Amino acid sequence: MKFTAILKKDVETGLYVAWCPDVDVASQGENVEGALANLKEALELYFEDEDAEYPSGDLLVSIIEIQPKKVGIQV
Repeated sequence: MKFTAILKKDVETGLYVAWCPDVDVASQGENVEGALANLKEALELYFEDEDAEYPSGDLLVSIIEIQPKKVGIQV
């Protein structure tokens, strides 16, 4: 099965966080490859649970941009 992975670098820890919104499972790693490998392992462990439900349908991911109206917020 294929799943969606969204990655973002945590500025406080310097680690990469990998999140699978399909089933709301996340992991982290020191680099993108490590974060993805750890997410893959986390997903495998998640689906070992006999009660785990596989998602149905496709997840659509899109990026939107907004312009903050508050003074002092930098994008």
